[in-house]
Formats: sequence, C-alpha cells, structure tokens
Amino acid sequence: MKAISQRALGGPDVLETIEVPIPEPGRGEVLVRMGATSVNTVDRKLRSGRVNFLGPPPFTVGFDLSGTVVGVGPGVTAFGSGDAVFGMVHGRTGTYSEYVVARADSLGLRPHGLDDIPAAALPTAASTAWQGLAAANPRAGERVLVHAAAGGVGHLAVQFARQRGAYVIGTARAVNHEFLRDLGVDEVIDYTTTDFTTVIDSVDVVFDLVGGAYGQRSLRVLRADGRYITAQESDAADDPRYRKITARPRPAELVEIGEHAADGHLRVHIDRVFSLDDVALAHALSESGHSRGKVVLTPWE
Repeated sequence: MKAISQRALGGPDVLETIEVPIPEPGRGEVLVRMGATSVNTVDRKLRSGRVNFLGPPPFTVGFDLSGTVVGVGPGVTAFGSGDAVFGMVHGRTGTYSEYVVARADSLGLRPHGLDDIPAAALPTAASTAWQGLAAANPRAGERVLVHAAAGGVGHLAVQFARQRGAYVIGTARAVNHEFLRDLGVDEVIDYTTTDFTTVIDSVDVVFDLVGGAYGQRSLRVLRADGRYITAQESDAADDPRYRKITARPRPAELVEIGEHAADGHLRVHIDRVFSLDDVALAHALSESGHSRGKVVLTPWE
C-alpha cells in the first residue's frame, strides 16, 4: 500500500510517498481502508520537529480518519467488516496512508448522511472544541472569547458555544468576519488591525487557540472568576484560571458530534480537499494561517 513518510524533520517537502505492507490489526484493533483524513496543527509540528512524541523519523503523521472497516482483530465486537467509521489514531503509522490500523475504542460509527470528507475533518478539531467548551462550561448569557475563531477548531467551538446560549466574540482576519457572523458569532475583531484587549468588555471564558503571548493578553479581559482554556502552550500557565486540554477520542462523543453534523446543526467548513499526491501543498496551505475551517486529504488519485 501507499503511505506518506518522512526521513527527516523539516518543511512540507520532507513528506514523500512510499510503499509499505498492509498492516494487520492486533487485539482490540481494526483495519480501516482510509476514505479521508485531515491536516491538524499537531501534524505540522511533528513533521517539523516542534513536538517529538513520535520519536525520530521515519514515521507517518496524521490523526484523523474516516473510512471503512476491512478487518478486525481479536476481541473486537463493536465493529465488523464494512462498517463506516471515523475517529482518531495515535502512533507512528499515522493516517496518511491507504490502510490504517486503529484502536476500536478510538473510533465511532459514522452516522448516515455524513460522508468521509466532513467526517475526517471532525475528530481532532471537534473533540478539542467540544471538550474545551465542556471544561469551560459556559452558561447561557455568559461571554466567550474564541481566538482563531475561523480555524479548524475555532469555527466549531463558536458553534458549540452558541448552542450553549453564550454570547460569542471571535478574533479573525477581516476576510473571515462574514463567515463567522453567519455561524452565529455576535462580535468579531480583526486581530491584524485591532488589539482585542482595548475593544471588548470583560469575558467569562477565553478559549485560546493561538497560545504563546495571547495568554497574558487574554487574562487582561478575563473576569477574576473566569475560565481560560487553551489547546496550545501559553504564557498564562501560572494563572489559577488556566487549563490546558488535549483532545481524547471518545466514541459516544464522536457519534454525537457526527450526528450534529449529519443533521445540519453543526457546520463543518472544508477549505480545500487535496489528494495525498499533493500532501506538501496541503501542509503549506494549512501552515500559511490563511485557511478557513479544515484542510482535508483523500487517497492517491
């Protein structure tokens, strides 16, 4: 089978197509024929060496997966051959390949009406948004500030916050303001021209998807009893209101999110769909910071 691998850390050009044997599922695992995957920030960080929990190359990046079960390992009862599934995969084999071995407890059944492409955009981004909002637990009428609101996680987070009845403020480039208003965002700030700390009243929740120096700046507009949630490293880590989350795959939660997307209550925006032939272009677009929503990858043409 074909897979994307890299022999060195670096830019998108280190990603290359190789031939490897189709893996065999072990106990508690399933073999999935990949229908689509997506590009996440962590994929780019692993590729470049900014994070290194996979160890040294060679390895295959990719965490999101939507596809069809074609084999099951011992002990698997939740899925059978032919089942449509989606979820997250953790390991050096990644999801940028034609076939993927995944733990059965990291997948959910893909709801009817949800195709591979939007399903592949959901697992990491939607789980991060869902679990981040659950940690913040905004109540109806509370004010929620979401940084990078038009991004893969952000555009889902603002919808989850609105579903909870929150007043939502988002930071994004001006080109994305109409898009965010259409998603229900109440107030949008162009971070390229305006310092958000000077134009908004205090908020109850900050969901920071930028990190770094945005942390301390965000604390300046956060209530004393507010909640600061981030999925990135941030300079606010010493504040008692700080909480960092790392999304974990939860099958029932994935199915619930997928049903929201299938019935139209959650809009999953796909910026571009690339074949894995063009994986370097997909990573370059994602890395540019100019993509809206998610960048999705499909198998080789």
